[in-house]
Amino acid sequence: MTKQCTICAKSSRMVGHRVKLRGKYNPTIRRRKYPNLQWVYIPVGTTKSAYKEFAGKRIKACAKCIKSLSKRK
Repeated sequence: MTKQCTICAKSSRMVGHRVKLRGKYNPTIRRRKYPNLQWVYIPVGTTKSAYKEFAGKRIKACAKCIKSLSKRK
């Protein structure tokens, strides 16, 4: 399974290195940052339109989507 949020399609991104951080002769390496993905069960009676297609399923979602799922209007 890819490291990508099922709802918002957030995926990894490349971050460039900074040479001056550790000096000229000890450069840092490029690091890939991944989103905070967690398994979550979407309840059947979901009223939000963004989550209706995933109702009753267990998916991987980023922490931001999980936070917005728990908010109730």
